[in-house]
Amino acid sequence: MAAQKTKKSKRAKTGNKATLGIIGGSGLYSMNGLTETREIRMKTPFGDPSDSIVLGTLEGKRVAFLARHGRGHRILPGEINYRAYVYAM
Repeated sequence: MAAQKTKKSKRAKTGNKATLGIIGGSGLYSMNGLTETREIRMKTPFGDPSDSIVLGTLEGKRVAFLARHGRGHRILPGEINYRAYVYAM
């Protein structure tokens, strides 16, 4: 049980926890107004999501953003790995 508490404490300290997750659609590859950003590459049991998750602050809230088709719209709708997105978020 102590190991789990330590893990949660580290997560809170590093700021990896977002209060809102947004998956962008066609044409939404970045978010205006998102500050203090950093990218996190996620691996899931279902494969990789289309792109890195961008963590940042938007109007005082921690936000996680993922471009559904990848930046530059490089993934076709039929190729989107939805299970990886949900797991990563």
